[in-house]
Amino acid sequence: MEKNHHLPLYATKSAKARIPFHLFAVSLFVGVCFIFVYRVSNIPSEEEAGRWAWIGLFLSELWFCLYWFITVIVRWNPIYRCTFKDRLSLRYEEDLPGIDIFVCTADPMIEPPAMVINTVLSVMAYDYPPQKLNVYLSDDGGSDLTFYAMVEASSFSKIWLPFCKKFKIEPRSPEAYFRTAVEPLEDHVMAKEWSSIKKSYEGMKKRIETTTKLGRISEEIRKQHKGFREWNLVASRRDHQTILQMLIDGKDPKAVDIEGQPLPTLVYLAREKRPQYHHNFKAGAVNALIRVSSRISNGPIILILDCDMYSNNSESVRDAVCFYMDEEKGHEVGFVQFPQSFENLTKNDVYASSLNVIMGAEIPGFDGNGGPCFIGTGCFHRRNTLCGQKYSDQECKANWKGRDDIKIEESASHVLEDTSKVLASCTYEEKYTQWGNEVGLKYGCPVEDVLSGLAIHCRGWRSIYFNPERKGFLGLPPTTLLQSLVQHKRWSEVPSLCLLRGISLFPKISSAWVLPFAFVIIFHRAYSLGEFIWFGGTVQGWWNDQRMWLFRRISSFIFGFLDYILKLVGFSKSAFVVTQKVADDDVSERYEQELMEFGASSPMFTIIATLALLNAFCLVGGMKRVIYMMDVQTLVSEPFTLQILLCALLVLINLPVYQCLFLRKDKGRMPTSVTQRSFMFAILACALAMY
Repeated sequence: MEKNHHLPLYATKSAKARIPFHLFAVSLFVGVCFIFVYRVSNIPSEEEAGRWAWIGLFLSELWFCLYWFITVIVRWNPIYRCTFKDRLSLRYEEDLPGIDIFVCTADPMIEPPAMVINTVLSVMAYDYPPQKLNVYLSDDGGSDLTFYAMVEASSFSKIWLPFCKKFKIEPRSPEAYFRTAVEPLEDHVMAKEWSSIKKSYEGMKKRIETTTKLGRISEEIRKQHKGFREWNLVASRRDHQTILQMLIDGKDPKAVDIEGQPLPTLVYLAREKRPQYHHNFKAGAVNALIRVSSRISNGPIILILDCDMYSNNSESVRDAVCFYMDEEKGHEVGFVQFPQSFENLTKNDVYASSLNVIMGAEIPGFDGNGGPCFIGTGCFHRRNTLCGQKYSDQECKANWKGRDDIKIEESASHVLEDTSKVLASCTYEEKYTQWGNEVGLKYGCPVEDVLSGLAIHCRGWRSIYFNPERKGFLGLPPTTLLQSLVQHKRWSEVPSLCLLRGISLFPKISSAWVLPFAFVIIFHRAYSLGEFIWFGGTVQGWWNDQRMWLFRRISSFIFGFLDYILKLVGFSKSAFVVTQKVADDDVSERYEQELMEFGASSPMFTIIATLALLNAFCLVGGMKRVIYMMDVQTLVSEPFTLQILLCALLVLINLPVYQCLFLRKDKGRMPTSVTQRSFMFAILACALAMY
């Protein structure tokens, strides 16, 4: 036992096959150097056409080389972690830290209450002492529909939690479990409970969905809980008082399940909102939860979750605690980030949402260089780091087991509700102006998670990336192209117009200078394909990933860049767009068939369609040149061959766009208005290039 006490609670391992990657990176770097030598030594003179196009392309290549070099540094030394939860239990089962879990939702129409409570129930059922679990729902929609779903969930948890723990089921989201599990007919005891609980769940789900569809709470339901009276004072979702209700008080001896075991604390919060105050989106909601939870439970570890990311692994919380409780290194850890994973991806991941390569190769690389960024969900934070504390080796080592949390006085739930409401008021942060700057999540940017994670690193803490064999959390990816593009937003490229003007940007096929270009392009893409397949993808999935890579950079990244510039000059304010979590039946059907969804009239689609048409026109112009020659020897010495091949590749990758423009008849086809505008812009661009 004494020997076991000194064993670490987690281990760190270097990635395998690092030498092949190092050889790949070095050889690719040599190829890039040859390309740069060619560019510098063959710059057109001032009298020649295409000088500025050549220089522009060279600058683009320099920029992308810098980007590639940074990714190589990140990937140079990836590391992976494993935990020893048995050692944690042996040493600290009676001394485990309290966990405050924040689940964030913003709109009951986009994020259905039935989905939200599945996430809530999945974390309430963690394999962890229930008296040390405290679950908070932040409802930024201020909806009585969501509150009603929480009331139903608090009642259902009394039978769901003991069922989960008795039979050790996974996952512990009722919807996910009953969707995938087969009725255990061999085990008569479990089969009886299984049927009973499934019936109870389906009844609850039907009541919630019916009420949500109706759009209002009936008088009969309002009588079930005192909290519904709060909505008598609500003017609108953007103009209401703080609504704080403790649905389950874990400190109350009467708060037990059907087997007499204690239940986790469950709290509903809709922070105060007034039209004259900026509410700072998700960052403001999380900061309100940090303050309110410090009064109610004050757990030293905080898990932040989006409402569509349910717990897929009931032991994730113990995995995270292993990193914090490790005697040697635990005091250095600011946060533990789990990967963002999705459950309803199509076979070939049509919108490239899986993030498998990023989560499997790049973020472990960040972990080897000080730790990953905070990605907004599935992250366990040390409370003190979110509250602005700087890392100090001596001080933090003395408090490594979380004993530095402030003990709160025992109070009745109604007293806690009343005294905590002020912490979620609009005026609170006016008095304590460090919130959103030095304390809590950062304000002023939709990617508050990344900035907040960087701020924690700057204060001296390190972070941990943990990717267990069984995924910790599963969420819902975008099911339409517009949703996927809206989620991304930064910048772009396209050199095909030079082909129309007869400006050569690459060496002749017969020239030796073509070798570094061919080597870099083919070798880099081949490695990318192999890596994608290694992390569980398919060849078609990789091709879809290349397409989405292009689409995001010519649409969402541009709009994100423009939004930021307009914000800097004062013409717009930051906006946080909540993506639809549940799709219509016909949209879902097309998603399952892997048909891209272009049915909305969006400026992003206009850009994508315009550039797709432009590349098609340029390819036709380039092929016209080839047909006129009809001479293989001349074709080999033709300086435009590489440009024609590049243009053909872009046309091939844009095939779904052409299908939506001309062939498809379903509701996911490109709107006529977008098609007309795209044609006009593409023809205008070609005319200007020819002129």
